[in-house]
Amino acid sequence: MTLKGQISLIIISVLSLALGLSFCYYLQAFSSTGSIGARPSSFRGISKSDVTVDIEAVLRGVSIHDAGNFPVVQQPPGDTNFVSKNDGEVTQFASASRYGNIGLLAHNYLSGKSFSQLHIGEQIQLVYSDGKEETFIVREILRYKALEPKSPYSSFQNLDDTEEILTVAQMFDRAYQGGRHVTFQTCISAEGNSSWGRLFIIAAPTPDPAFLGFEPAGLAALP
Repeated sequence: MTLKGQISLIIISVLSLALGLSFCYYLQAFSSTGSIGARPSSFRGISKSDVTVDIEAVLRGVSIHDAGNFPVVQQPPGDTNFVSKNDGEVTQFASASRYGNIGLLAHNYLSGKSFSQLHIGEQIQLVYSDGKEETFIVREILRYKALEPKSPYSSFQNLDDTEEILTVAQMFDRAYQGGRHVTFQTCISAEGNSSWGRLFIIAAPTPDPAFLGFEPAGLAALP
């Protein structure tokens, strides 16, 4: 890929994140030790027998131990602002896939409520259309306040380190770039504003990601 093409892809991805970050209000007004348990035998409507062998495997479901099992729907081609309106579903963020990582989006008044139940050390499982399964462990929980919650280009203030303020481009790097991982994203409601902040839950592959070269996404790109 040419440098111009790479730059274009980065711009598209950042704009996609900006639009994706605004999904909390888009449909309404216009990222301790957890429990680790066995994966239930199947997702709602998803089983290993439900396999398509002639096409590339796609992500079909995610199991969150304490919250249940959720089918994963894909964004329509070219529509990185799409987030499912159906409770019980999560949406795969296409822009994250361009960087070899998995972004899972949900409204905080629907399936996104389950994201806030995730804890450090908790296992989640992914299942694909070819029957393949992957296990990830939650390693990082990021909570940010949107300084301009109704702007898709808002900067973000770390709620755990208020001196850290990220641009939307840095926020994309922080949440979605780096070693292979899954990022769950939803909004934080506060002060009567459903898009007040952003929650990112980052899970790395098992075994321990320290042996796989994992480091929190985008840290190297930050000042």
